[in-house]
Amino acid sequence: MTSVPDRIAAELEKEILERRFESGARFALRTELIERFSVSANAMNEALRILRERGVVHVKPGAQGGVFVAQPPPQVRLGVIDVWFRGLRVPAAEVFEARTVLENTFAEVAVERTTPADARDLDWALEEMRARKGDAVQYLEANMRFHAVIARAARVPLLADFYESIVVLLRGALVRAEFAVPDPRPELDANIAVHARLAKAIVTGDRRLLAAALVDHTADLVRFS
Repeated sequence: MTSVPDRIAAELEKEILERRFESGARFALRTELIERFSVSANAMNEALRILRERGVVHVKPGAQGGVFVAQPPPQVRLGVIDVWFRGLRVPAAEVFEARTVLENTFAEVAVERTTPADARDLDWALEEMRARKGDAVQYLEANMRFHAVIARAARVPLLADFYESIVVLLRGALVRAEFAVPDPRPELDANIAVHARLAKAIVTGDRRLLAAALVDHTADLVRFS
C-alpha cells in the first residue's frame, strides 16, 4: 500500500512535470503544501525528502525560501508520446538514438534471416501494440517487445544483449509517459502502420520496402530541450 508521503511526492512530481517549470522556479511554500494536502509537517517533510532524493526539488529555509524546482527530468517525444527520465548519465535523446540505430541495423540483418517462427512472433507483437493504444507506458512496452523480436530474428546475440541492456536502462530510468495530444489514436495508428510495414518487409525480404519503412520509423524521434 502506498504511504501518504509517497502519494504526495508522486502527485507533486506529476504536477511539476505537467506544468513544465523552469529549473530554479519557486513551486510553493512548505506551509502551503501542508495546508493543501491536510497532512502533518512530518508527512510533508518526508514527501519533500523523497522529491529531493529524486532531484525534483530543493528546499530553501528563511523568508525568501520555499520549495523550488530542481533540474527538470530529461524529456523526449517519441511520436505522440512524451517521456521523462531520471538518473541517466547521458541525454535521453542520445540513448534513444542509439536504440534506433540498433533497431534499424537489426531490421536490415533480419530481412535475410527471419524464420516462420519469427514471422508469427512479429504478428503477435503487432497485435499487442494495437491492444495497448489506451496507455502510453504499455504502448511503449509493446513497442520495445516488437523490436526485441526483430533483434532476436537478426541472430547477432552480442548486439541483441547490448540492445536489451539499453531497454533495461530506459525502463529503470522512466519517470513518466503520457500522450502529447488529447486523442492520440490517429498518430498511434500511423505508427503501427509503419511497424506493420517493417514486419512485412522483413518477412518477405523486401529491401526496398524496408528502406522506406526505416526512414519513417526513424522520424518518430523528436528531441526536447
